[in-house]
Amino acid sequence: MWPQLAVTNVRAEPAVIDVLATYPHRWAVPRPVWQQLFRGARDEIGVLAYAGLFLAEDTGIMRALAERAHDGVSVRVLLGDPDGTCVAERGSDEGVGESMAAKIRNALVHYRALRDVDGVEIRLHDTVLYNSIYRADDDLLINPHAYGIAASQAPVLHVRRVEDGDMASTYLESFERVWSGSRAVA
Repeated sequence: MWPQLAVTNVRAEPAVIDVLATYPHRWAVPRPVWQQLFRGARDEIGVLAYAGLFLAEDTGIMRALAERAHDGVSVRVLLGDPDGTCVAERGSDEGVGESMAAKIRNALVHYRALRDVDGVEIRLHDTVLYNSIYRADDDLLINPHAYGIAASQAPVLHVRRVEDGDMASTYLESFERVWSGSRAVA
């Protein structure tokens, strides 16, 4: 119709595959996937969640985080500030009230075992989380949050960073923004 607008010499480039798997719920992610994610880290592990209690209660995961830190992997854990306004709001939105803050305090008790491990940093944030992020180098498990739904019931995407500007890069940038505004656990 408009020949001057016709695209010439279009070269189809192969699609970048950055979504490796999807799970309908966080509870449906097989335990070996979590273990492989963290045990496979060579440079950095990152956890961004409100409570992440399911990880903190898993002795095998906690052992893997400590082992990776002993091997020189940076381990950064960001949990919601149990006294923060965002945690209170999330607890209200999910209909669980103060139990959200209690879950975080419980997780902090479990994470205490990692606080003296070189290479592990644990911080608190008071941020609205649109998703939880579980990172091992360029592999991420992303748990998008849905209003009024517990994170364990929401889906999970397994994504891999393959180039700057891809899907995983967006989540990595989000992690860094929350990290920069967080405070160390006292």
